[in-house]
Amino acid sequence: MTDVTLVKYSFEGEKFEIMVKPDPALDYKLGKKKDISAVLVSDDIYTDSGKGTRPSTEKLLKAFNTEDQTVIAEIILQKGDLNLTTDQRRKMIEEKRKQIVHFIAKTYVDPRTHLPHPPLRIEQAMKDGRVSVDPQKNVDEQVKDIVEKLRSIIALKSENLELEIIIPAQFASQSYAVLKSVGSLKKEEWQNNGSLKAILEIPAAARPNVIDRLGSITKGSATVEVVQ
Repeated sequence: MTDVTLVKYSFEGEKFEIMVKPDPALDYKLGKKKDISAVLVSDDIYTDSGKGTRPSTEKLLKAFNTEDQTVIAEIILQKGDLNLTTDQRRKMIEEKRKQIVHFIAKTYVDPRTHLPHPPLRIEQAMKDGRVSVDPQKNVDEQVKDIVEKLRSIIALKSENLELEIIIPAQFASQSYAVLKSVGSLKKEEWQNNGSLKAILEIPAAARPNVIDRLGSITKGSATVEVVQ
């Protein structure tokens, strides 16, 4: 594998390129690497790296609202298309597929049971439906179309639930932080004995995870009921 590859990005007909190290760039695209300095071969921005042509300051400002080349390189790397080898493309598709399956399992439920489909069921439905995954697009850019394709194979519905939760005093403080992180607190009442009674709105598919996390923190002493 060559030590240099390109990331290409287009904006209103204008083309921009940066030169990157292939494997670090792939790790960056997959969210496994945050330090862009370890990815870039240089922070130069090109319109055609093969010819060495560079964009004018006016074109950079129009496309990126800045002329800071490091900031521009970050945008190009995040939004642009990375030239991939066959092995890299396979790896990136597998990783993106896992992210999409996780998102669907966390966000959508079977409307008959109001429970999420197991990830393996979602993966099988994607195979049965011959659903393709774009390795270069973010999950939120393609999951809506994928869900529409899957609905002919498995029932999927995005819905929220309200849970009434009561947590004993000794676990209330620690549990409160978890509640804030997993959903929207619609109501909270701190009782005289230090216990917490709350109404939490969450995606229906998140219910098993919320119950498991609270059960682990409170040693099974929390009560969780769906508000009808």
